[in-house]
Amino acid sequence: MRIATWNVNSIRARLDRVIAFLERHDVDVLAIQETKCRDDQFPHLPFEAAGYDVAHVGLNQWNGVAVVSRVGLEDVQVGFDGMPGWGDPLDAEARVISARCREVRIVSLYVPNGRSVDDPHMLYKLDWLARLSESVRERLAADPHEQAVLMGDWNVAPLDEDVWSPEFFIGHTHVSPPERAAFQAVLDAGLSDLTREHTPGPGVYTYWDYTRLRFPKRQGMRIDFALGSPAVAARVTGAFIDREERKGKGASDHAPVVLDLTD
Repeated sequence: MRIATWNVNSIRARLDRVIAFLERHDVDVLAIQETKCRDDQFPHLPFEAAGYDVAHVGLNQWNGVAVVSRVGLEDVQVGFDGMPGWGDPLDAEARVISARCREVRIVSLYVPNGRSVDDPHMLYKLDWLARLSESVRERLAADPHEQAVLMGDWNVAPLDEDVWSPEFFIGHTHVSPPERAAFQAVLDAGLSDLTREHTPGPGVYTYWDYTRLRFPKRQGMRIDFALGSPAVAARVTGAFIDREERKGKGASDHAPVVLDLTD
């Protein structure tokens, strides 16, 4: 089974590219982030015409996540136990959706950005990740054999090699010690990075800012990951980052991450 994750930065703006990507790489399941549309605005028909079922949650023009699958889409769940909200009053955002695709639970997630190290949104981000790690730990304690992959835009670069210049990012989000510790806590809850072994760095990135010619200068960040439970980690046979999808007119600022599992 081939699964992938991609922050598309607006599904309606990148629809043709996403459908072509699915066909070109023969992808069975795609976790999508930043759809930037409400549920009633999501373009279901092109995916259904291509043979994919769709599960999507989107509340407005921000965030939005989806799972599209041609190998089954069952037991759809929005959010996770204890997921914090944002705003006044506190509201849950459209940041997590999951579904069982065959025997694997695919979780599409879009972690809060943090904005800046001293912004209240950073506290929200850290709390969000802490609650996620607790949820993962509880689920795996209840079912150690669960096959689950948490895929998406984590908005954290865990290692110095995951950014083009560690010096440039000093004092910035995505690389701060609290964020990296929060990401590690999710791993320590019982997950492993399923892609790094097959896509080793340094210089291997999944995101390049649109400004200052970051992409042609190879000045990127690695912030898109697939973290898996032990039961699914044993099934991984390979992974790659489709850097070509960051090229050309109308590209997202993220590249897809693709993962192969034995059947």
